[in-house]
Amino acid sequence: MEKFDNSEENCTAQRCSQNLSSVEDALYVIGGKWKLKIIIALQEHGSIRFNELQRIVVGISARVLSNELKDLELNGFVKRIVHAEQTPVVVEYISTDYSRTLKTVIMSLSEWGRTHKRNIREDVF
Repeated sequence: MEKFDNSEENCTAQRCSQNLSSVEDALYVIGGKWKLKIIIALQEHGSIRFNELQRIVVGISARVLSNELKDLELNGFVKRIVHAEQTPVVVEYISTDYSRTLKTVIMSLSEWGRTHKRNIREDVF
């Protein structure tokens, strides 16, 4: 992965524009209040039913969860499994291998968040 560098020789306008565009694309897919929370919950709990997922992701409404799951499924982060042979029909959600490619990003964000919270508490700024 390329590192961001402020030196003029390394940060051409084109390269900076490409970096901004890539970050914008990533945030479009995983940004928002709920998507990363859902991805993390699915990665930590494995196969999970809708109501259980709603209990884990505190504060999300059923409608919003349903929409977010559809969006995550369209982007390859979530797989919906329907067990039609059971009565009533059971629907479970699991994270995909593609979703797990975000693990290093999630871990980095988690570490940054802990550091930021500590800095705020200690009034570093």
